[in-house]
Order: sequence, then C-alpha cells, then structure tokens
Amino acid sequence: MKNRHLACPLAAATALALAGCGMLPGGGQTKTVNIWLMRDSAGEDFLTRFTEAYEEEHDGVELKVTIQDWTGIGKKVTEAIQGGGGPDVIEVGNTQVAQYADTEKLYDLTLESVRDLGSEDWLPGLAQPGSIGGSQYGIPWYAANRIVIYNKDLFRDAGIDKPPATRAEWLADTEKLNRGGSQGIYLAGQDWYTLSGFIWDEGGELAVDKGGEWTGALDTPAALRGMAFYKELQSLGSGPKDADEQNPPQADVFAKGDVAQLIATTGSVAPILKANPELKDKLGYFAIPGKKAGRPCPVFTGGSDLIIPENAPERAAALDVVKALAGEKWQTELARTMGYVPNKKGLASVVSGQEATAVMAAAAARGRATPNSPQWANVEGDNPIKPYMTAVLQGEDPAQAARKASAEITDTLAE
Repeated sequence: MKNRHLACPLAAATALALAGCGMLPGGGQTKTVNIWLMRDSAGEDFLTRFTEAYEEEHDGVELKVTIQDWTGIGKKVTEAIQGGGGPDVIEVGNTQVAQYADTEKLYDLTLESVRDLGSEDWLPGLAQPGSIGGSQYGIPWYAANRIVIYNKDLFRDAGIDKPPATRAEWLADTEKLNRGGSQGIYLAGQDWYTLSGFIWDEGGELAVDKGGEWTGALDTPAALRGMAFYKELQSLGSGPKDADEQNPPQADVFAKGDVAQLIATTGSVAPILKANPELKDKLGYFAIPGKKAGRPCPVFTGGSDLIIPENAPERAAALDVVKALAGEKWQTELARTMGYVPNKKGLASVVSGQEATAVMAAAAARGRATPNSPQWANVEGDNPIKPYMTAVLQGEDPAQAARKASAEITDTLAE
C-alpha cells in the first residue's frame, strides 16, 4: 500500500504552490466538491439540508451530489479512482473498501481518523473493514444490522412476557411459539449473514488471514457449532432449506400474522406494515441473544464508508465534507431521518426515541464485518456458504460439507 504523500511539498512552498493547494484566502474561485452517494442511502430532505447548511458555513464551496445505483458500482468506482479528475468523495459499502484500497489509489485518512473524527469510538463493523494494513481508508458513515422482530400477540398467547436473554432461552421460547398453526420463527435456510453471527458467537470465523493468505474456516469446531445452532433454530419454523431470505421475501411471510419471529434489519418494518397495517402496534424488537446473558450475539454490520480517491481534484475540501458527514451533528440528523445506526457507539442515544433503531444500535456495539480481503466480493458473487447451509439442513454430514465450502472459499480468496 502506498504511503501517504503531501499534495504540495514544502520545497515548493511559493505563493503559487500554496494557491494551487487551495491554501491562500481571497482567491475568489468557487470550489466544487463532487460527491457520489448511493441511491436511498440518504433522503432528499437530508441532502438538501446538509448541502444548504454546509455551503452557508463554507464560503466559496459548492457541493455537487450525484446519486449512483448499486448495480455495477464496483467497476464504476474502480475506474473513477484509477482515472483522472474523478469524484472527490465516494460512498462505498463498508465491505467494499478492501477491494478499492487494493488499487493503491485511495487517500490515507488515518491522521484525520485519529485527530478529528474520534475513531476510537467507531462501530467495529464499520471501522474494521475500512482499515487496511494499519491505515484507515474508509470513514464510517452509517450502519444497519439484524435484530429480532417479533409478534407481541403470539408471545403473549404462548405465555412469554419478556424477550429471551440467552440463546438457550431463545430456543426454549421459540419451541413454545412453534405451535397451534404458528411458526416459532421464520428463518430461511440460506441466511448466511445470520449464520455468521452464530459462528462469531462461538469464536469462529468465515475465513482467516494466515500471513497474507486467506483460508476458509467453516470447517473449524467453532464454526460447526455455529451451524449446529442455526440448524436447531431453523427447524422451529417452516422456512425453506434451499432458499435465502429474499425467496420469498421474508417480510411478506411475517406480515401474514402467523410467524412469531423474524431476523432482519429495521428496513423490514415498513414492508411488513404495508402488507399488514394491523400489525402496527403488535411489533416488538430485541437484539439477537448471545450464549451469555448481557452479551448479545455478534451481528454482521452492513452500511457505508466514505472514501477519498488520491486523484480527488478538491482533496482538502473533500476532507472537510467527510468530517462534516461523519461528525456528530450530521450523524444525528442522518440516523434520526433514515433510521440508521450512527457511526459511533457513543451516539446510540440519539435514536433512543425510535424503538427498533435503538435496539439495532445497541446490538451494533458487537457488530462485525465479513473477512477483510479484496477478493471477498467474489466469494459473495458465487457464494459457497449458501449451498453448504442447505446441505447441512437437509441432513448431509456437516464436517464434510464444511470442508468442501471452506476449500471453495480458500480458492476464491487466492485468485
């Protein structure tokens, strides 16, 4: 990875060089900071308020926000950061930072992370994938993670008056709920993000880095224990063993009213209520229980980081924009407006008035991300974890199936 370099060397500290670095006041020229954000990451109202406030506070700076679609974004971002005169700030998925950093074309933001942005309090699931080789290239922006959404009426009918505190209690409660025509839980057989949390709770990993070489780790004892728990939980409902949570959409299944629990992000609440408005006052939320009381299960943290390409035309101004978007004021605004988890554990209280988001924020403190390999996106592209899960759920030998999937992960990460 390239070391950070100064845009304007001290040896060239003439008035002309300083002006070229944007360091002389009174130049009279407007700087345009080009920002790429992903569709639906931030609402139009938030972007309007942020842009107007920022431009008012930063005379001579204009923000130009371009909305991008997730489909095909990897190739587009890679081309932009390797070319010339690309965007100044780019929103990327938190697990995508490694593949872009691998180009050696991202600006090293380690100094700003420590000095200006309070990186010691960042959510681990956002901060860790943004850190490559000891340098911070991605600045956490927002997060979302899975929690348990439950039907209060079905819990009450089963005599359960509070959410379970441990995985053992969770299994016992779910078994009580799985009766009388109701499913104790709807859990699709290939929900590998949920499986990841159970593996991490057992002390396992999806893959491990051994001296720069990544190796699949689904066949370790800890990972196999996580899969065994998944199988036991999944059996307490009628979720398909050979499909993921999108086939059929699990929110639609839950909305029918005969499913007691669903593992999902708070983004599922709106489609549930759209399909069945009568569930409005019947939804409850709790963090996915861990093995021990008081320690929720680790969860996969999805979300976005902000990166700055080395070729950013307005790098200094871009740094200020990132500091604002990742700072307390606009983190609070974004979290409350969009129902996201803010980027710091210390900001969890700003969503305390939003029940579902507050539960999600509390769970995010134990968040994790997928293996920080630039090739991990290729693993997800032809995901061997999904057929592995189906094989185990359908009765195949877990250890044998795990060895096969681990070998496939190892091969892909070595490409």
